[in-house]
Amino acid sequence: MKELHLVIASPERTVFDGKVDMVELPGEMGEFQVLVNHAPLISSLAVGEVRYVAGKESRSVAVKGGFVEVRDNQVSVCAEL
Repeated sequence: MKELHLVIASPERTVFDGKVDMVELPGEMGEFQVLVNHAPLISSLAVGEVRYVAGKESRSVAVKGGFVEVRDNQVSVCAEL
């Protein structure tokens, strides 16, 4: 089974870098979810929370905006925290 890899970075530091089951993102046009084998996309992010599930653990990171790129089961978030 393929895995989803998430990196959440700000200009100051990397907040998270690891394997996840699912990511929810605050897109400019509304929240959206990314799962394994999601179609490639680039989106701007609004103020909100990036939520992710890794195994039995669910976490969230508050963001003030930024961008996300999804490609080949790699989710790269560059956000202002």
